[in-house]
Amino acid sequence: MKTKKIKKPLTIDQKISRRNFISFGVFSAAALGGALAWKWLYNSPIETITVTGGARKPLRRALNKTELAFRKVFSNNNLVKTYPKSMAAKKVRVNSDIGIEAEKKFDITAWKLQVKKQNSEMLQVSLDDLKALPKTEIVFDFKCVEGWDQIQYWGGVKFSDFITHYKLDDQAKLGYIGMETPDKGYYVGIDMPSAMHPQTIMAYEVNAKPLPLEHGAPLRLIIPVKYGIKNLKRIGTITFSNTRPPDYWAERGYDYYSGL
Repeated sequence: MKTKKIKKPLTIDQKISRRNFISFGVFSAAALGGALAWKWLYNSPIETITVTGGARKPLRRALNKTELAFRKVFSNNNLVKTYPKSMAAKKVRVNSDIGIEAEKKFDITAWKLQVKKQNSEMLQVSLDDLKALPKTEIVFDFKCVEGWDQIQYWGGVKFSDFITHYKLDDQAKLGYIGMETPDKGYYVGIDMPSAMHPQTIMAYEVNAKPLPLEHGAPLRLIIPVKYGIKNLKRIGTITFSNTRPPDYWAERGYDYYSGL
């Protein structure tokens, strides 16, 4: 009768070596898989340029599906976190001047907001007209796609109040708004639910003072549910549509939705 050999238990060093070997194997497989996936994505075709452009087709499909998922759960009840005014940055960071480069030549006194309705009717709204509406203030954490963030304090008119006051409710039933700087150098397209979110404002103040030129005077968009690239400086024109309006960074490969 054969004697059954008793398997000796692994020593601590052997256990550590075994775990390290398994971990290294899993890491190597994951790294190889990641490298192959990146190579596949890098070599995949570029999307057809429409209102978006510059991204690889699989990436754009993923971004569009992510947008649909976000929009299904989006609600006006989901508010971004706000802070006391004492926490707001005293020096608000200036990021880009696209669309406002010629700021020294810009005449604020001649500015009027152009609102184009779908029936081609045009409204012209002055800064004094906007200031006559109820004022809304917000202190929130402004986030940039470049990776930085800053708590900032803005004041202006809530976009939904603006829509109601100027009897644009029929326009707000459409899917999107488009905003463009007076020189047409910068433009954004925003889904209507985000535009009508209760924390979205058209700001004419920062830190309780009139908006300076470098921050888009006399009027800019502050939309806390989006990254900074959607917070257009110096609003010149507003349009309404059921299709995606042109968007500066989406045309250059970025996510059209850019939601947080």
